[in-house]
Amino acid sequence: MIDLRQVSNQRHDRWRDRWHRLDVTVRDLPLALALAGAAFVPVLREYGTQVGEVPARPFDGVAVLVIALQCLPLAVRRRWPALCIALVSLGFVVSQVQGYHSFGANALGIALVSTGAHLAHRRRLVGAVLSVAYVGLAITLDRLTGVERVDEYLTFYLVMALAWGVGAWLRSSRAAEAERRRRVAEDTRTAERTRIARELHDVVTHHVTAMVVQTEAARYLTTAPDRLDATLTAVGDTGRRAIGDLRNLLDLLDPGHEGPARTQPDGDLRTLVEQTRQAGQPVELTEEGTPAQEAGSAERTAHRVVQESLTNALKHAYGRPTAVTVHYDDREISVEVSTAAPAADTGTQRGHRAGARGAAPGSGRGLVGLRERVTALGGELSAHRTDDGGFVVLARIPTGSRS
Repeated sequence: MIDLRQVSNQRHDRWRDRWHRLDVTVRDLPLALALAGAAFVPVLREYGTQVGEVPARPFDGVAVLVIALQCLPLAVRRRWPALCIALVSLGFVVSQVQGYHSFGANALGIALVSTGAHLAHRRRLVGAVLSVAYVGLAITLDRLTGVERVDEYLTFYLVMALAWGVGAWLRSSRAAEAERRRRVAEDTRTAERTRIARELHDVVTHHVTAMVVQTEAARYLTTAPDRLDATLTAVGDTGRRAIGDLRNLLDLLDPGHEGPARTQPDGDLRTLVEQTRQAGQPVELTEEGTPAQEAGSAERTAHRVVQESLTNALKHAYGRPTAVTVHYDDREISVEVSTAAPAADTGTQRGHRAGARGAAPGSGRGLVGLRERVTALGGELSAHRTDDGGFVVLARIPTGSRS
C-alpha cells in the first residue's frame, strides 16, 4: 500500500533541494517582485513608511521608477548587500522628498536587516554613511515642510537602527552556529582518528611484538634446530593472525564494505594466552565464574586489557612469569594481570634479554587507550609497579546487566 504522506514528503524534499540549488539572486527575486507589486495595490498605500510631512503625489511614471528603485534591489540583498542598501536608500530618499509615498518604502527596513546580516566588510563605514545620509534627509524634509518633528525623526532613526541590529544579531548567531558545527566536526574527526589509532594499536602491537621477540630469540637457537623450527613456525602463525586481524579492522573502518566483519577480538582468552606462551612468555590463566549474557562490550574490553598487559610483559619482562586472573559475575568483570620483575642480567638470560631489546619501546598509548575503554563503560583501571619491581594491571568492567 502506497503511503501518500511519505510520497508527499519526498516530493517536498525534492522541490526544496531544487530550490536551494538555484542562485541566491533567483531565490531573492520573488520577494522583490512581491513587494513591488504590493506597492501598486491602492489599499496598501496607507501602510507605507513615511518620514516628514511632504504631501503625497499621485502615481505617475516617476512613481513607478521610484518603486522599482526601492524594491527590485532586494533581489541582490544577499549577493551584494552594500549595493542593495545603497539603491534602496536612494529610492527611499527620493520617495520621501518628492512625496511618492507607497508600500514599497517598507523595503528599507528589509534591506537594513539583510545588510546587517549579510554585509561582511566595512560594516561600520556603511552604517556611518547611512546615518549621515539620514541626517541630511531629516534636514531636507524639515526645510521643505517647515514643521519641526525632531522627535519623529529620532524615533524613526532608532527603529531603523534596530532593524540593522536585528540583522547584525542574525549574522553573529549564524557565525556562532557555524563555529559550533566546525568544532563538532573537528572533535568528531579527532575522536575518529583516536579510535582508529587505538584499534590499530590493539590489533597490531600484540602480534608484532610477539613476532619481534620470537625472531630476536631465534638468533640464539641455531644450535637447537627443533626449537628454532618451532620458533619460526610460531612467528609465521603470529604474522598470519596479525594480517587477518588487520584485514578485519580495515573492513570495519571501510564504510563501503558489505561483507561481515568481526567485532570480537580474534579468539578467547585461552587462545590469547597460548599465543603469548608460544612467544616465550610463561603465562598462567585463571578464570572464575561465568560471563553474563549481556557482557559483550565488557568481554571485548576485558580481552583488550589482557592483550595489552601481555604485550607489555613481552616488551618489558620477557620470559618472566605472568599471572592472569579474570573473575566474572552478573554485574562486572574483574581482571588482574601481574608480571614478575625483569630477570637479573646474567648469562643464562641472554636470549630473554635479546627478545626484550628487540621489542619497540612503549609509547604509553596502550594503557591510555585501555583506561578510556574501561572508563567509557563506567569501570576503573589502574596500573602500577609492585614493591619487588613487578607490574600489576587491575581493571573492573561493569557488564551493564541489571540482574
